[in-house]
Amino acid sequence: MSGNSDPLTPRAKLAVTAGKAAAAVSRAAGRGSGSVIGGRVALKLDPDLLARLATHLDVILVSATNGKTTTTRLIAEALSAAGPVVSNALGANMPAGITSALAGGSDSRYAVIEVDEKYLSGIARDTDPKCIALLNLSRDQLDRAAETRMMAEHWREGLAGSKAVVIANADDPLVVWAASSSPNVVWVAAGQMWKDDAWSCPSCGGVMQRPGDDWYCGECGFRRPTPSWALSGDHVLDPHGSAWPIHLQLPGRANKANAASSAAVAAVFGVPPQVALERMYQVQAVAGRYDVVQFMQRDLRLLLAKNPAGWLETFSLIDPPPTPVILSVNARGADGTDTSWLWDVDYTQLTGHPIFVLGDRKLDLAVRLEVANQQFQVCENLDQAVQLAPPGRIEVVANYTAFQDLRRRVGN
Repeated sequence: MSGNSDPLTPRAKLAVTAGKAAAAVSRAAGRGSGSVIGGRVALKLDPDLLARLATHLDVILVSATNGKTTTTRLIAEALSAAGPVVSNALGANMPAGITSALAGGSDSRYAVIEVDEKYLSGIARDTDPKCIALLNLSRDQLDRAAETRMMAEHWREGLAGSKAVVIANADDPLVVWAASSSPNVVWVAAGQMWKDDAWSCPSCGGVMQRPGDDWYCGECGFRRPTPSWALSGDHVLDPHGSAWPIHLQLPGRANKANAASSAAVAAVFGVPPQVALERMYQVQAVAGRYDVVQFMQRDLRLLLAKNPAGWLETFSLIDPPPTPVILSVNARGADGTDTSWLWDVDYTQLTGHPIFVLGDRKLDLAVRLEVANQQFQVCENLDQAVQLAPPGRIEVVANYTAFQDLRRRVGN
């Protein structure tokens, strides 16, 4: 840390004040949290504001295609055992949102920041992080994000020579390729359920061999590194071989993997695994994800899934048939306007579930489910879907803007 002397110039203080005022106006107008517009205003007045706000903080950056909001929250909970934490907890993960978050952290010691994959290198350059967590890379928003191997290359170039401790998933070849340019990497065996973006070697383009949980390229020798941390069932194994039980209120294997990576990050700052994992138990939901809400006298569990890898993980944690499932898909700017990714999702995993389809692109989803030979009904809105659903808790799976629409409808 750089001490607690005030790093802000008069111009920077003005920018912070103006940003907070813009955010307040946005909230008063009912247009969301205001973090993005507040950050944009502040950066317009002082383009170097993000770097100034980060100077007194130990910064931890978290990036991935899936799981970064949840992992950011878990790390923030764990590090709160060692000092005050500021975080972009609501997921505003581009420069404006990150700037807004740090503007509220003048008394904090740590900043735990979720970063959109495209912006990782630039945010790392501005904030001089002590630690960077890299969880996974898979296809997402094909009209906006780079192809996965290009993204891995972008990360690799940005991390070259970084002073940060990089906590990286040893089971994702794209993440390993990206992190390998960094001189200080801690490898975590966090698993990889979705493998369809990792069959060609990111180093030479050769075909990856994947015996069991291992992987290697038979042509250039690029291979899975030996992890020092690992997810093993319901435990995290630390570098000394000790097994620490994971007790989460969040469901699914993916969140246990997120907890394993979070424990490795916490250890960098001296928080022992037992303390870190106990803190993580406090997290019941993350920005509405996994919340169970009451709507029309029914229990609905809200689940966010934005891309093929995310849908695969989500299908693994829903209650078994005949639990009713509502699927909602939009294709607005924040989702990516290309819905071709629906064809990469294995919807046969929903066989036996009564399925109800809604959202802006409900007909695209209906065609995909028809081809997958699933039984479903297309609905005009959430109210109709809930009325038609048979008894029992309803699992509601939606992509990003569809999820926000649903949260507003149920008052969450």
